[in-house]
Amino acid sequence: MTQTAERIARIIATEINARPDQVSATVQLLDGGATVPFVARYRKEATGGLDDTQLRTLADRLGYLRELEARRAVILGSIKEQGKLTEALERSIAGADTKAALEDIYLPFKPKRRTKAMIARENGLEPLLRAILEDRAARPEDLAAGYLSEAVADAKAALEGARDILVEELSENADLLGRLRSFMQETALITARVQPGKEEAGVKFSDYFDHREKWASIPSHRALAILRAAKEEIVTVDIAPDPETDAPRAIAMIEAAIGIAGNAPGDQWLREVAGWTWRVKLSLTMYVDLMGTLRKRAHEEAITVFARNLRDLLLAAPAGPRPTLGLDPGIRTGVKAAVVDATGKLLETATLYPFQPRMDVAGAQAVITAMIARHGVELIAIGNGTASRETERLVADTLKQLPKGSARPASVIVSEAGASVYSASELAAEEFPDLDVSLRGAVSIARRLQDPLAELVKITPQSIGVGQYQHDVDQRRLTQALDAVVEDAVNAVGVDLNMASAPLLARVAGVGPSLAQSIVAHRDAQGRFESRKALLKVSGMGPKAFEQCAGFLRLRDGSEPLDATSVHPEAYDVARRIVQACGRDIRAIMGAPEALRGLNAADFVDDRFGLPTVRDILGELEKPGRDPRPDFVTARFAEGIDDIKDLRPGMSLEGTVTNVAAFGAFVDIGVHQDGLVHVSQLADRFVKDPHEVVKAGDVVRVRVVEVDVARKRIGLSMRKAKSEGQTPSQEKKPTGRRPHKSQPPKTSTKSEPRESAQGALGEALRNAMRGKT
Repeated sequence: MTQTAERIARIIATEINARPDQVSATVQLLDGGATVPFVARYRKEATGGLDDTQLRTLADRLGYLRELEARRAVILGSIKEQGKLTEALERSIAGADTKAALEDIYLPFKPKRRTKAMIARENGLEPLLRAILEDRAARPEDLAAGYLSEAVADAKAALEGARDILVEELSENADLLGRLRSFMQETALITARVQPGKEEAGVKFSDYFDHREKWASIPSHRALAILRAAKEEIVTVDIAPDPETDAPRAIAMIEAAIGIAGNAPGDQWLREVAGWTWRVKLSLTMYVDLMGTLRKRAHEEAITVFARNLRDLLLAAPAGPRPTLGLDPGIRTGVKAAVVDATGKLLETATLYPFQPRMDVAGAQAVITAMIARHGVELIAIGNGTASRETERLVADTLKQLPKGSARPASVIVSEAGASVYSASELAAEEFPDLDVSLRGAVSIARRLQDPLAELVKITPQSIGVGQYQHDVDQRRLTQALDAVVEDAVNAVGVDLNMASAPLLARVAGVGPSLAQSIVAHRDAQGRFESRKALLKVSGMGPKAFEQCAGFLRLRDGSEPLDATSVHPEAYDVARRIVQACGRDIRAIMGAPEALRGLNAADFVDDRFGLPTVRDILGELEKPGRDPRPDFVTARFAEGIDDIKDLRPGMSLEGTVTNVAAFGAFVDIGVHQDGLVHVSQLADRFVKDPHEVVKAGDVVRVRVVEVDVARKRIGLSMRKAKSEGQTPSQEKKPTGRRPHKSQPPKTSTKSEPRESAQGALGEALRNAMRGKT
């Protein structure tokens, strides 16, 4: 291992709380083409049990540090070619631990366009600067008189040239830049002011028309709001130290770098240059530096929030393989209906018109009843967009008319987030070429109730709508982070090889879009796979790809019972030795924990597989093919509470968390407008991170504390009533049904009828400005 590789391993090990040898082993696996899910699940002996979160951080930091080392080598080579590399400079470059520090050191040696300082040197003015620095008692004007020439008309021009040289030297002083950067990061204020005449156009940013707070502590959501307002030219933004107290300290640091100590004529001139350097050059340098850092910091925090919400949504509980009727509500254009069987295969579609202008309620109920009877529908998924509550009442009335004794499907409100994106996608067109776009949405709604993960992977993560300011952040980094979340979620659950769609298969470790299409094509042509080994017959499936994906692909009722588990084919011999030790048939052992009691995992360790793998195999044999997702439960919306106008402070309602942001959680309570539980209202204790208390998809009980119909804002609380100065008897209990196991989490996007986070976001930001975050 090279010294560079060892240094990178030590740095990463410190950051992820691991040993350097664990990091080195993981890097070797990743460089060899292994995926993070595969390494996390099947190479625990090599990594020492690093989890997927540590591995993702490791992979990210590995890329950054390798880029840093590559840049370090380029800089060293450039300075060496210039013949300016000294031992001290080489040590400084070797010690730089960030790209910013490295670039600071490189500044004086970086090839640049012709500057004012270069021109001044060409005009022979550098000796003038040295003379001023060495003889502070002499008047700079007197010294300048000796440096006049055809190119330098007078003493003023000579002193300006000397000033330009000193300003450039100061702006390339790595030590000074580092100290100024640290000082600014501690003391700088970010200020936003409305541009003249933009008050009306930018009313949604009114919180930032005259806003100032510390750069170091501004939350990401406020930073992103200010950056968006600046991008839309509503406000101007400045990042600077307090002009009265801290700016003079910054100038004093520049004076110290020059070495100003007295008040002689030379010192006075140099003091003026120090102030000039701050005002004209270094304050701008610091602004650009801190603005870039702020933007990156805010983006990373927003991406982290989005990724966490997306993971919770993807791993939401599935309703399971049950025949389902999907209803995409609409008023004028009708309610689109689609029935899918237990495997998600489309059986029938229809368009119903129970609302204005046709008001064909009887006809709509007749179609729903016939579909239920014809296909044995067990679940009814209702999209949460416009007319969802009206459609829910239609379904409830219809179910009451079913014959006595017949099974009644459970109706569930389901998120429509991203359904319209899927409907118009190339994938949907390939899957349903002859189906109207609007009806494709109903199919998606039905399927996402059966299995949210399998359906949501067909939609670009950005379109699912569980982020904040997602269109403002670094899109490359966002895509990278969200793709990692989807990959981890899919592989954590596992995929049914004989039923999975190409988009779902593409997210399996080692597969990808092209190989996924080949797997589906082979399955369509040759029939179902009978074993994992049969995958090797698929065009493009080589040994490496098989190694990466095999353990995450499941086969039910195949020729090899272990194919239905997460045990990797490479470890089947270990599993069979365990089964042999039990003295029973493998099918009798799988799912029977009592059969495995008394076995010592250490007895099955060999030279290939250590204790972590053996323990995983034993756990899998106890619960083969276990799904890590939670049980399927949902909230039941209160009857008679259909619109924001129906809400009253004090009402106690059930709802589903749709989105978790840095400042609180948004909750769907069934009124087409998500309410906000501010972070200060999440619990009867201090909550720093809302994710400590809730996650997307959680069913929670909330109390209405504020309703602003005009601005479509709903304030909710999860704190006990007495903390609000109320007694439990003052709460208004809704008339509703008990919670039942029927509904997955719901989300909303800006483009969807539900006005989710956008309406309450402004209120959250106002609260944050009042110091509540």
